[in-house]
Amino acid sequence: MNIIATVDKNWAIGNQGQLLVSIPEDQRLMREETLGKVLVMSRKTLESLPGKQPLYGRTNIVLTKDRDYRVKGAVICHSKDQVLAELAKYHDQDVFIIGGHSIYEQFLPLCDTAHITYIDYEYNADTHMINLDQDTQWELTKESDEQTYFNLCYTFRLYERKN
Repeated sequence: MNIIATVDKNWAIGNQGQLLVSIPEDQRLMREETLGKVLVMSRKTLESLPGKQPLYGRTNIVLTKDRDYRVKGAVICHSKDQVLAELAKYHDQDVFIIGGHSIYEQFLPLCDTAHITYIDYEYNADTHMINLDQDTQWELTKESDEQTYFNLCYTFRLYERKN
């Protein structure tokens, strides 16, 4: 399975339920990487998407504790085990964990690849993911040239779990 995330230099991913920044090239890459694939997300992550709707052209799996939660175009699961049962229908490499924090924590141990947009900036944030640079189970295997968006510098990084 894959993780896909945008982080700042402290591995922050959000603040008050919102993404830290929206970078068009990051969004394009996410769309390209995940089109036709399976996305696993929390209810809050789904509700942060445009129109609070599932992403088009993908299988959207939403993990929520709310047993009454429904959204057209998404598979709703109420436990990690339910998500894993649903994911058994798909090839591991077609699955992307897209957040938020609790989803990353639950599924990171099952992932072998992480697609990280790393922003060289420190945001005011209240939500972080595990810093893969400090996790001995992961290694940085690829990094793009530095990109810029207005005054932000960022790179696209690929991390792989060590055997």
